[in-house]
Amino acid sequence: MDMRWYIVHAYSNFEKKVAESIRQGAKEKGLDAMFEDVFVPTEEVTEVRRGRKISTERRFYPGYVLVKMVLNDQTYHLVRETPKVTGFLGSGKKPIPVPQREVDKIRGVMSDSVERPRPSITFEIGENVRVTDGPFQSFSGVVEDVDED
Repeated sequence: MDMRWYIVHAYSNFEKKVAESIRQGAKEKGLDAMFEDVFVPTEEVTEVRRGRKISTERRFYPGYVLVKMVLNDQTYHLVRETPKVTGFLGSGKKPIPVPQREVDKIRGVMSDSVERPRPSITFEIGENVRVTDGPFQSFSGVVEDVDED
């Protein structure tokens, strides 16, 4: 069996539901041997909400799910008929496989974000800010530069 990676386009904010529905549909139809992996590329980010730092998951590619599967009529229709799926990435009706090295790059970035959550930058140049912690607590200022590193 020739397992290849494909990108499935789904409604934004429904990626995890689509991934789970594909897994469940494959299991129910006895096609789970045709699907090796289904995942939504995400990273862990640290955001400040209401003065508290919280870790959340952010999607790398909103609206996309990666699926490693054998492409045949049954698997194609299973994915296409999954609720909230708009189609495969590709030209016309023929899905284009994604090279393994590209998926490896995505997984590498995902594992980096698990090791050290990145801050979610929500400041814009010119925005008024108030410092809530540290030696400059209660100072106010204007954002002049945003360094995403």
